[in-house]
Amino acid sequence: MITKAKKSVLNDATQIRLATAYIQQDARLQVLESETTLSRERLIRLYKEIKQKSPPKGMLPFSTDWFLTWQPNIHSSLFINLFRQLVRNTNMAVSDAIVKAYALYREQIHALDLPEVLSITRAWRLVKFFEADMLKTTPCSRCHGEYVIDTYDLANGYVCGLCNLPSRAGKTRKSAAQRFLMKKQPACLLKESLINSLWRIFGGFDAVSLF
Repeated sequence: MITKAKKSVLNDATQIRLATAYIQQDARLQVLESETTLSRERLIRLYKEIKQKSPPKGMLPFSTDWFLTWQPNIHSSLFINLFRQLVRNTNMAVSDAIVKAYALYREQIHALDLPEVLSITRAWRLVKFFEADMLKTTPCSRCHGEYVIDTYDLANGYVCGLCNLPSRAGKTRKSAAQRFLMKKQPACLLKESLINSLWRIFGGFDAVSLF
């Protein structure tokens, strides 16, 4: 007679807590299936209970190109630095670190009065791209912040999108910076404020102090 393995109530509660944290950040169902051991049926029921609607359908982001464009690259770089600090300075599992780093990302973005560009699903996919060695970070030769780049890009003398705003970001560099920050201030002050705020996080962030 084959005996069924006993289910751990504690592990089940942990998985529900993790799934709940992802759902509250609007994660897609495929992300929940990947990061938890709960069945698809239970995840759907949990999603409906929390969000009062069915989970959205559709394909997940599959290309690294999005993370390399101007505005998404800045937001992605902020998130991956927060994620790395959590992993390095805590005993947190990767699944927990992703959702915690994303919460910190949203907190910093709101504090800077910036639009949310990075979703939790894209943040999760970004981590997977790093794990697969499809993306990496490299320091900017001017502000020394760590930015997301393609693994096979030549990074010597790399200059980030904050230090060198691309012309395609707006009709003028000034309007591009103002639209990015949604504030009517001189572009040079906007850039200085953003760089100081972001790289204070990257350079002096102490994950241990958050808990």
